Amino acid sequence: MSASLDTPAPSASASTAVASKAVGPQTVAPGASGGGAAPAASSVPTQTELLDFVRRTAADSELVSTLPLDPEGRTWIRLDGPAGSEAWIISWPPGTGTGWHDHGGSYGAFATAEGALQEDSLAARLPTEGWKTLELAEGVDRERKLTKGDARAFGSHHVHEVRNESDSEHAVSVHAYYPPLPLMRRYSRTGAVLRLEQVERPQEWQ
Repeated sequence: MSASLDTPAPSASASTAVASKAVGPQTVAPGASGGGAAPAASSVPTQTELLDFVRRTAADSELVSTLPLDPEGRTWIRLDGPAGSEAWIISWPPGTGTGWHDHGGSYGAFATAEGALQEDSLAARLPTEGWKTLELAEGVDRERKLTKGDARAFGSHHVHEVRNESDSEHAVSVHAYYPPLPLMRRYSRTGAVLRLEQVERPQEWQ
């Protein structure tokens, strides 16, 4: 099964770090991160609004500096994003990364606050259900490097991996998602073959 080319549609799961919670530069009503009635259409944040939020948050050096850094694993702080979205400030020790994953149907944006991050992504819209192994078509791979101040938005079918390739410097980034992440699918990749390995739920990283 090949993935057809498509216009490119966060990740912010943590592996070995301890999470702490904080209220971000914009706050929303309680319950925005899950449960309750769905917000009215007019209150749904756009990708542009999420992109603006992560850029402004990444530029807030005082807030970013509150994130504790660990030399071994990623650390993170959860924030309330605009209009019911969720956001995270995440640190990336040298050599760490996410592996291939998606965001369970959420769209979002991320920005680099410190250091540099490498993103590999797929310019393809993958089916979200009904497969374990997928052969990718040629030409779907995209690469970009996001240094301090760089940001990007992505759609609800985005599949990517993010990593800090530096051997000496931490990187820090800000991510925002809407709706708040319902799950994350994790993949392994060998050449053109993408294999679903695991489905993570929010309680595993919060």
